[in-house]
Amino acid sequence: MSPTVDAAATLVRLANRIGEFFAAFPEREEALDGIAQHLAKFWEPRMRRALYAHLDGAAQGEGLAPLVREAVLTRRGRIEPLSAAPARPAAGS
Repeated sequence: MSPTVDAAATLVRLANRIGEFFAAFPEREEALDGIAQHLAKFWEPRMRRALYAHLDGAAQGEGLAPLVREAVLTRRGRIEPLSAAPARPAAGS
């Protein structure tokens, strides 16, 4: 297995464990929001980018639990990190 595949499998496993926790919530919307909030708050941007690369790439999010897949798709704007901001010109330029 390549390191990329291993990294994607690890992210999927971690995301699914988060999903397992929130799946116990009585309200589905609350569970989806909880997953999104956890990923946005505790996963660094490169992890979130890699998760979306796995979702958008050839693997099409293979292995993601349905609840996690729904959360990352429906709350993408809250989870996906913004592209790196362009560098500001130095003062006096």
